[in-house]
Amino acid sequence: MHSLSRADARRLAVRAQLLSAERPAGLFETVRGLWELQNDPTAYVARSADLVLWGRLGEKYDPQELRDALDEQALLELQGLILVPPDIALYRAEMDAWPVHEWQEGLGVWVEANTGCRLDILARLRADGPLTVRELPDTCVVSWRSSGWSNNRNVGRMLDAMVQRGEVAAAGRRGAERLWDLAERVYPDDVVPLEEARRARDERRLRSLGIARGGDAGEPAVVEGVRGEWRVDPERLGGGFSGRTVLLSPLDRLVYDRKRMTELFEFDYQLEMYKPAAKRRWGYWALPVLHGDRLIGKLDAAADHRAGVLRVDAVHEDVPFTKAQTAAVRREIGSLAAWLRLEVAAP
Repeated sequence: MHSLSRADARRLAVRAQLLSAERPAGLFETVRGLWELQNDPTAYVARSADLVLWGRLGEKYDPQELRDALDEQALLELQGLILVPPDIALYRAEMDAWPVHEWQEGLGVWVEANTGCRLDILARLRADGPLTVRELPDTCVVSWRSSGWSNNRNVGRMLDAMVQRGEVAAAGRRGAERLWDLAERVYPDDVVPLEEARRARDERRLRSLGIARGGDAGEPAVVEGVRGEWRVDPERLGGGFSGRTVLLSPLDRLVYDRKRMTELFEFDYQLEMYKPAAKRRWGYWALPVLHGDRLIGKLDAAADHRAGVLRVDAVHEDVPFTKAQTAAVRREIGSLAAWLRLEVAAP
Protein backbone atom coordinates (compact mmCIF):
# COMPACT_ATOMS: atom_id res chain seq x y z
CA MET A 1 0.00 0.00 0.00
CA HIS A 2 1.50 3.32 -1.09
CA SER A 3 0.97 6.35 1.14
CA LEU A 4 0.93 9.70 -0.63
CA SER A 5 0.53 13.28 0.45
CA ARG A 6 -1.94 15.39 -1.52
CA ALA A 7 1.02 17.14 -3.16
CA ASP A 8 2.46 13.74 -4.19
CA ALA A 9 -0.91 12.74 -5.67
CA ARG A 10 -1.35 16.03 -7.53
CA ARG A 11 2.12 15.85 -9.03
CA LEU A 12 1.53 12.27 -10.07
CA ALA A 13 -1.68 13.33 -11.83
CA VAL A 14 -0.05 16.35 -13.51
CA ARG A 15 2.92 14.32 -14.80
CA ALA A 16 0.66 11.54 -16.09
CA GLN A 17 -1.41 14.09 -18.04
CA LEU A 18 1.74 15.51 -19.70
CA LEU A 19 1.31 18.86 -17.96
CA SER A 20 4.64 19.11 -16.16
CA ALA A 21 7.48 21.30 -17.44
CA GLU A 22 8.68 18.56 -19.80
CA ARG A 23 6.42 18.78 -22.85
CA PRO A 24 5.71 15.83 -25.16
CA ALA A 25 7.38 15.78 -28.55
CA GLY A 26 4.40 15.94 -30.89
CA LEU A 27 0.77 15.21 -31.70
CA PHE A 28 0.89 11.41 -31.84
CA GLU A 29 2.98 11.03 -28.69
CA THR A 30 0.52 13.29 -26.90
CA VAL A 31 -2.63 11.44 -28.03
CA ARG A 32 -1.00 8.11 -27.18
CA GLY A 33 -0.05 9.39 -23.72
CA LEU A 34 -3.48 10.85 -23.02
CA TRP A 35 -5.12 7.56 -24.09
CA GLU A 36 -8.45 9.21 -24.97
CA LEU A 37 -8.87 12.75 -26.32
CA GLN A 38 -12.45 14.04 -26.23
CA ASN A 39 -13.48 15.60 -29.56
CA ASP A 40 -16.10 18.06 -28.30
CA PRO A 41 -17.22 20.68 -30.88
CA THR A 42 -17.59 23.60 -28.43
CA ALA A 43 -15.26 26.38 -29.62
CA TYR A 44 -15.91 29.32 -27.29
CA VAL A 45 -12.16 29.82 -26.96
CA ALA A 46 -10.98 26.96 -29.16
CA ARG A 47 -12.25 23.43 -29.76
CA SER A 48 -11.63 21.43 -26.61
CA ALA A 49 -9.34 18.88 -28.27
CA ASP A 50 -7.22 21.68 -29.73
CA LEU A 51 -7.04 23.46 -26.37
CA VAL A 52 -5.95 20.21 -24.69
CA LEU A 53 -3.23 19.68 -27.28
CA TRP A 54 -2.08 23.31 -27.14
CA GLY A 55 -1.80 22.97 -23.35
CA ARG A 56 0.66 20.12 -23.84
CA LEU A 57 2.51 21.16 -26.99
CA GLY A 58 2.36 24.96 -26.85
CA GLU A 59 2.33 27.35 -29.81
CA LYS A 60 3.99 24.79 -32.11
CA TYR A 61 0.71 22.86 -32.20
CA ASP A 62 -1.31 23.56 -35.36
CA PRO A 63 -4.99 22.48 -35.21
CA GLN A 64 -4.83 21.58 -38.91
CA GLU A 65 -2.45 18.80 -37.94
CA LEU A 66 -5.22 17.11 -35.97
CA ARG A 67 -7.76 17.63 -38.79
CA ASP A 68 -5.36 16.11 -41.31
CA ALA A 69 -4.57 13.16 -39.04
CA LEU A 70 -8.30 12.37 -38.69
CA ASP A 71 -9.01 12.82 -42.41
CA GLU A 72 -6.06 10.57 -43.28
CA GLN A 73 -7.07 8.10 -40.52
CA ALA A 74 -3.67 8.38 -38.88
CA LEU A 75 -5.79 9.03 -35.79
CA LEU A 76 -9.28 7.57 -35.36
CA GLU A 77 -12.45 8.77 -33.68
CA LEU A 78 -14.61 6.36 -31.70
CA GLN A 79 -17.79 7.64 -30.03
CA GLY A 80 -16.40 11.14 -29.70
CA LEU A 81 -12.95 10.06 -28.50
CA ILE A 82 -9.75 10.39 -30.56
CA LEU A 83 -7.41 7.39 -30.34
CA VAL A 84 -4.26 6.12 -32.01
CA PRO A 85 -5.30 3.33 -34.46
CA PRO A 86 -3.76 0.36 -32.58
CA ASP A 87 -5.94 1.14 -29.57
CA ILE A 88 -9.11 0.44 -31.54
CA ALA A 89 -8.24 -3.26 -31.13
CA LEU A 90 -9.09 -2.91 -27.42
CA TYR A 91 -12.75 -2.16 -28.32
CA ARG A 92 -13.37 -4.58 -31.19
CA ALA A 93 -14.32 -7.63 -29.08
CA GLU A 94 -16.87 -5.54 -27.17
CA MET A 95 -18.30 -4.38 -30.50
CA ASP A 96 -18.61 -7.98 -31.65
CA ALA A 97 -20.46 -8.92 -28.43
CA TRP A 98 -22.88 -5.94 -28.56
CA PRO A 99 -25.03 -5.28 -26.61
CA VAL A 100 -22.81 -5.84 -23.58
CA HIS A 101 -24.19 -3.15 -21.27
CA GLU A 102 -27.67 -2.89 -19.81
CA TRP A 103 -28.08 0.65 -21.16
CA GLN A 104 -27.59 -0.68 -24.71
CA GLU A 105 -30.49 -3.14 -24.55
CA GLY A 106 -33.27 -0.67 -25.37
CA LEU A 107 -31.28 0.62 -28.32
CA GLY A 108 -30.72 -2.99 -29.40
CA VAL A 109 -34.48 -3.60 -29.55
CA TRP A 110 -34.93 -0.49 -31.71
CA VAL A 111 -32.07 -1.50 -34.02
CA GLU A 112 -33.55 -4.98 -34.42
CA ALA A 113 -36.92 -3.46 -35.37
CA ASN A 114 -35.15 -1.43 -38.05
CA THR A 115 -32.86 -4.12 -39.46
CA GLY A 116 -33.85 -3.12 -42.99
CA CYS A 117 -32.63 0.45 -42.46
CA ARG A 118 -29.36 -0.77 -40.98
CA LEU A 119 -28.76 -3.02 -43.99
CA ASP A 120 -29.69 -0.17 -46.38
CA ILE A 121 -27.08 2.08 -44.74
CA LEU A 122 -24.43 -0.62 -45.00
CA ALA A 123 -25.26 -1.20 -48.67
CA ARG A 124 -25.10 2.52 -49.46
CA LEU A 125 -21.75 2.91 -47.72
CA ARG A 126 -20.36 -0.16 -49.42
CA ALA A 127 -21.31 1.28 -52.81
CA ASP A 128 -20.59 4.98 -52.32
CA GLY A 129 -18.92 5.63 -48.96
CA PRO A 130 -17.65 7.58 -47.20
CA LEU A 131 -20.81 9.67 -46.89
CA THR A 132 -22.37 12.26 -44.59
CA VAL A 133 -25.43 11.50 -42.48
CA ARG A 134 -27.61 13.51 -44.90
CA GLU A 135 -26.57 11.22 -47.77
CA LEU A 136 -27.70 8.03 -46.01
CA PRO A 137 -31.22 6.56 -46.35
CA ASP A 138 -33.78 6.72 -43.56
CA THR A 139 -35.89 3.62 -44.12
CA CYS A 140 -36.70 3.05 -40.44
CA VAL A 141 -40.14 1.59 -39.80
CA VAL A 142 -40.01 2.61 -36.12
CA SER A 143 -38.86 6.17 -35.38
CA TRP A 144 -36.45 6.87 -32.55
CA ARG A 145 -38.33 8.50 -29.69
CA SER A 146 -36.53 10.74 -27.25
CA SER A 147 -37.29 13.76 -25.10
CA GLY A 148 -33.96 15.25 -26.20
CA TRP A 149 -32.26 16.51 -29.36
CA SER A 150 -32.12 13.06 -31.00
CA ASN A 151 -35.92 12.61 -31.23
CA ASN A 152 -36.83 11.27 -34.69
CA ARG A 153 -33.23 11.59 -35.88
CA ASN A 154 -33.26 8.03 -37.06
CA VAL A 155 -30.13 7.89 -39.20
CA GLY A 156 -27.96 9.59 -36.60
CA ARG A 157 -29.16 7.27 -33.86
CA MET A 158 -28.73 4.24 -36.12
CA LEU A 159 -25.16 5.30 -36.87
CA ASP A 160 -24.47 5.59 -33.12
CA ALA A 161 -25.62 2.00 -32.69
CA MET A 162 -23.67 0.81 -35.73
CA VAL A 163 -20.51 2.38 -34.33
CA GLN A 164 -21.10 0.50 -31.07
CA ARG A 165 -21.63 -2.68 -33.11
CA GLY A 166 -18.38 -2.12 -35.03
CA GLU A 167 -20.13 -1.86 -38.42
CA VAL A 168 -19.42 1.78 -39.31
CA ALA A 169 -16.75 4.26 -38.31
CA ALA A 170 -16.05 7.98 -38.50
CA ALA A 171 -13.86 8.58 -41.55
CA GLY A 172 -12.87 12.25 -41.39
CA ARG A 173 -14.89 15.26 -42.49
CA ARG A 174 -16.16 17.00 -45.56
CA GLY A 175 -16.15 20.62 -44.51
CA ALA A 176 -18.00 20.76 -41.19
CA GLU A 177 -19.83 17.44 -41.73
CA ARG A 178 -18.53 14.13 -40.41
CA LEU A 179 -18.05 11.34 -42.94
CA TRP A 180 -19.03 7.73 -42.27
CA ASP A 181 -17.72 4.55 -43.84
CA LEU A 182 -17.64 0.80 -43.28
CA ALA A 183 -15.57 0.03 -40.19
CA GLU A 184 -13.68 -2.65 -42.12
CA ARG A 185 -12.26 0.10 -44.34
CA VAL A 186 -11.22 2.28 -41.39
CA TYR A 187 -10.18 0.12 -38.43
CA PRO A 188 -7.09 -2.10 -38.24
CA ASP A 189 -7.89 -5.82 -38.37
CA ASP A 190 -6.50 -6.65 -34.90
CA VAL A 191 -8.96 -7.75 -32.20
CA VAL A 192 -7.94 -8.26 -28.56
CA PRO A 193 -10.08 -10.81 -26.63
CA LEU A 194 -12.74 -9.18 -24.46
CA GLU A 195 -11.36 -9.74 -20.94
CA GLU A 196 -7.79 -9.05 -22.01
CA ALA A 197 -8.96 -5.86 -23.70
CA ARG A 198 -10.79 -4.68 -20.58
CA ARG A 199 -7.67 -5.25 -18.46
CA ALA A 200 -5.55 -3.39 -20.99
CA ARG A 201 -7.98 -0.46 -21.08
CA ASP A 202 -7.95 -0.32 -17.30
CA GLU A 203 -4.15 -0.18 -17.39
CA ARG A 204 -4.10 2.49 -20.08
CA ARG A 205 -6.65 4.58 -18.19
CA LEU A 206 -4.62 4.46 -14.99
CA ARG A 207 -1.37 5.19 -16.79
CA SER A 208 -2.90 8.29 -18.38
CA LEU A 209 -4.29 9.53 -15.04
CA GLY A 210 -1.48 8.41 -12.73
CA ILE A 211 -3.89 8.01 -9.82
CA ALA A 212 -7.58 7.08 -9.93
CA ARG A 213 -10.39 5.33 -8.09
CA GLY A 214 -11.56 1.87 -9.06
CA GLY A 215 -10.20 -0.78 -11.36
CA ASP A 216 -7.61 -3.48 -10.77
CA ALA A 217 -4.65 -1.94 -12.61
CA GLY A 218 -1.62 -0.63 -10.74
CA GLU A 219 -1.16 -0.81 -6.99
CA PRO A 220 -3.27 0.36 -4.03
CA ALA A 221 -2.60 3.69 -2.34
CA VAL A 222 -4.02 6.07 0.21
CA VAL A 223 -3.82 9.86 0.05
CA GLU A 224 -3.32 11.86 3.23
CA GLY A 225 -6.50 13.72 4.17
CA VAL A 226 -8.67 11.88 1.61
CA ARG A 227 -10.91 8.95 2.49
CA GLY A 228 -10.79 5.63 0.73
CA GLU A 229 -8.39 3.72 -1.46
CA TRP A 230 -6.87 4.73 -4.78
CA ARG A 231 -4.96 2.92 -7.51
CA VAL A 232 -1.63 4.30 -8.70
CA ASP A 233 0.66 3.57 -11.60
CA PRO A 234 3.85 2.51 -9.77
CA GLU A 235 6.05 3.39 -12.74
CA ARG A 236 5.10 7.04 -12.30
CA LEU A 237 5.86 7.20 -8.57
CA GLY A 238 8.90 9.06 -7.32
CA GLY A 239 11.19 11.36 -9.21
CA GLY A 240 11.35 15.12 -9.20
CA PHE A 241 8.67 17.51 -10.30
CA SER A 242 8.87 20.74 -12.26
CA GLY A 243 5.58 22.36 -13.15
CA ARG A 244 4.37 25.19 -15.35
CA THR A 245 1.30 27.37 -15.83
CA VAL A 246 -1.40 26.04 -18.16
CA LEU A 247 -4.90 27.18 -19.14
CA LEU A 248 -7.01 24.02 -19.29
CA SER A 249 -10.10 23.10 -21.26
CA PRO A 250 -13.07 22.47 -18.94
CA LEU A 251 -13.09 18.98 -20.50
CA ASP A 252 -9.39 18.35 -19.83
CA ARG A 253 -8.88 14.94 -18.19
CA LEU A 254 -7.05 16.55 -15.28
CA VAL A 255 -10.34 18.18 -14.19
CA TYR A 256 -12.98 16.13 -16.06
CA ASP A 257 -13.71 13.92 -13.03
CA ARG A 258 -14.92 16.71 -10.74
CA LYS A 259 -14.96 14.50 -7.62
CA ARG A 260 -11.34 13.43 -8.15
CA MET A 261 -10.42 17.05 -8.92
CA THR A 262 -11.99 18.22 -5.65
CA GLU A 263 -10.38 15.48 -3.56
CA LEU A 264 -6.86 15.89 -4.92
CA PHE A 265 -6.73 19.58 -5.86
CA GLU A 266 -9.32 21.01 -3.43
CA PHE A 267 -10.60 23.07 -6.37
CA ASP A 268 -14.15 24.40 -6.71
CA TYR A 269 -15.27 24.32 -10.34
CA GLN A 270 -18.32 23.62 -12.50
CA LEU A 271 -18.86 24.03 -16.23
CA GLU A 272 -21.49 26.77 -16.38
CA MET A 273 -22.41 26.87 -20.06
CA TYR A 274 -25.80 25.35 -19.29
CA LYS A 275 -26.61 27.84 -16.53
CA PRO A 276 -28.47 31.13 -17.07
CA ALA A 277 -25.95 33.97 -17.38
CA ALA A 278 -27.12 35.59 -14.15
CA LYS A 279 -26.30 32.42 -12.17
CA ARG A 280 -22.74 31.95 -13.46
CA ARG A 281 -19.91 32.56 -11.01
CA TRP A 282 -16.97 32.14 -13.38
CA GLY A 283 -18.25 32.30 -16.96
CA TYR A 284 -19.75 30.33 -19.83
CA TRP A 285 -16.59 28.33 -20.64
CA ALA A 286 -14.19 29.28 -17.86
CA LEU A 287 -10.73 27.74 -18.21
CA PRO A 288 -9.21 26.23 -15.05
CA VAL A 289 -5.75 27.64 -14.36
CA LEU A 290 -3.04 25.14 -13.43
CA HIS A 291 0.10 26.54 -11.78
CA GLY A 292 2.64 23.87 -10.92
CA ASP A 293 0.68 21.22 -9.05
CA ARG A 294 -2.18 23.50 -7.95
CA LEU A 295 -5.37 24.69 -9.62
CA ILE A 296 -5.40 28.35 -8.62
CA GLY A 297 -8.21 30.06 -10.56
CA LYS A 298 -10.40 30.34 -13.64
CA LEU A 299 -10.10 32.42 -16.80
CA ASP A 300 -13.33 33.79 -18.26
CA ALA A 301 -12.45 34.49 -21.88
CA ALA A 302 -13.88 34.15 -25.39
CA ALA A 303 -12.28 34.17 -28.85
CA ASP A 304 -13.79 36.82 -31.14
CA HIS A 305 -12.20 36.08 -34.50
CA ARG A 306 -14.24 38.69 -36.36
CA ALA A 307 -12.89 41.42 -34.10
CA GLY A 308 -9.46 39.76 -33.96
CA VAL A 309 -9.37 39.63 -30.17
CA LEU A 310 -9.34 37.23 -27.25
CA ARG A 311 -11.79 38.89 -24.87
CA VAL A 312 -10.73 38.44 -21.26
CA ASP A 313 -13.70 39.23 -19.06
CA ALA A 314 -12.21 38.09 -15.75
CA VAL A 315 -9.43 36.18 -14.07
CA HIS A 316 -10.95 34.60 -10.98
CA GLU A 317 -8.35 34.02 -8.26
CA ASP A 318 -9.22 31.24 -5.82
CA VAL A 319 -6.79 32.89 -3.44
CA PRO A 320 -4.94 36.15 -4.17
CA PHE A 321 -2.22 35.45 -6.73
CA THR A 322 1.39 36.12 -5.91
CA LYS A 323 3.31 38.43 -8.25
CA ALA A 324 4.92 35.38 -9.85
CA GLN A 325 1.54 33.70 -10.39
CA THR A 326 0.03 36.88 -11.85
CA ALA A 327 2.93 37.23 -14.27
CA ALA A 328 2.76 33.56 -15.25
CA VAL A 329 -0.99 33.68 -15.91
CA ARG A 330 -0.61 36.85 -18.01
CA ARG A 331 2.11 35.20 -20.07
CA GLU A 332 -0.11 32.18 -20.64
CA ILE A 333 -3.03 34.38 -21.73
CA GLY A 334 -0.70 36.11 -24.17
CA SER A 335 0.52 32.76 -25.44
CA LEU A 336 -3.07 31.57 -25.94
CA ALA A 337 -3.93 34.74 -27.87
CA ALA A 338 -0.82 34.42 -30.04
CA TRP A 339 -1.64 30.80 -30.84
CA LEU A 340 -5.16 31.85 -31.82
CA ARG A 341 -3.69 34.77 -33.85
CA LEU A 342 -5.65 37.24 -31.74
CA GLU A 343 -4.90 40.28 -29.62
CA VAL A 344 -5.75 40.29 -25.93
CA ALA A 345 -8.67 42.57 -25.07
CA ALA A 346 -9.02 42.98 -21.32
CA PRO A 347 -11.91 44.84 -19.62
